Amino acid sequence: MSWIAWALLSAVFAAATAILAKLGVAGVDSNFATAVRTTVVVIFSWLVVYAMRQPGTFQVSSRKTWFFLCLSGMATGLSWLCYFRALQLGPASRVAPLDKLSVLLVIVFATLFLGEKMTWGKALGGLLIAAGAILVSLD
Repeated sequence: MSWIAWALLSAVFAAATAILAKLGVAGVDSNFATAVRTTVVVIFSWLVVYAMRQPGTFQVSSRKTWFFLCLSGMATGLSWLCYFRALQLGPASRVAPLDKLSVLLVIVFATLFLGEKMTWGKALGGLLIAAGAILVSLD
């Protein structure tokens, strides 16, 4: 499958996550709910890695790789903690669009830190995503 197919599947599962998380966070501490979700993600991820393993799967090439994977994990954890708290306090249909402002931030960060080229299409698309997220969240 192409990266586009994987990205679209990711969007479908992210949408399911918002609805399931909203239902699951009702009546429990949002940090506890995040910990439960994270535990499930860890177990599920390791099962997938093991089942789909290729030669060299369990080798990491450098300390730099470990460093950025760990930072990414911490950022993910913080994102999920904030997301679950927002879902506990607000409607999923308004929380999820604001969360997707991350798309605009990724475009900006990729330009600044990864050297990706900013194009008119990326800039306009990012601004439209931001406008749509704000409009939906304020409705």
